[in-house]
Amino acid sequence: MFIRNEPFKFFLKQYPVTSLILAVDIAVYLMLLITGTWKTAPFFAYQIFQSLVGSNAAIMQGAWWELITPIFLHITFSHILFNAFSILIFAPALEAMLGRWRFLIAFLGTGIISNVAALFLESPGFSHYGASAAVFGLLGIYLYLTIFRGYLVSRQDRMVIIVMIIIGMISSFADPNVDVLGHFTGFLSGFLLGPVLFMNAPTR
Repeated sequence: MFIRNEPFKFFLKQYPVTSLILAVDIAVYLMLLITGTWKTAPFFAYQIFQSLVGSNAAIMQGAWWELITPIFLHITFSHILFNAFSILIFAPALEAMLGRWRFLIAFLGTGIISNVAALFLESPGFSHYGASAAVFGLLGIYLYLTIFRGYLVSRQDRMVIIVMIIIGMISSFADPNVDVLGHFTGFLSGFLLGPVLFMNAPTR
């Protein structure tokens, strides 16, 4: 389920939504790397960052798109590497089980729910970015499958899921810059959305 050894073209054809998410994440990162970190167009990089980051103050003033765009915004190499690798490992199996549209709803939905939670639970000055909440949302869905739809997940994969959840939760508290609330609300939303997403889903 989590071993990726498909040829590149087959991966693109089999998992188009996962491929698109990865492409957008990487493209935005590279754009900010070239214009901002390398200072080829720092003002442009600043404007892009300000328009994509999830700022509670801006959202409350009408920038509703910032409930979505932070999911695709990464600044550091370690951040994009961790989230892109997590998406590469955990997203394809769910896309195959749910179908393209339900998977897109699962990924964006858990990220958006986490961002809405931040809007109400964090201070007006709080801002955030990254796909981590959506990644934890996927883990929440996998936990739902492990508990209630075990026939869809092998015993070995269930162990992988439990271990990754434990590691993810512990690592969330290891770095003071990590949005722990975002990780938790993303995970919880995935677990709660699981029954809805898998209602009559074309599982295979």
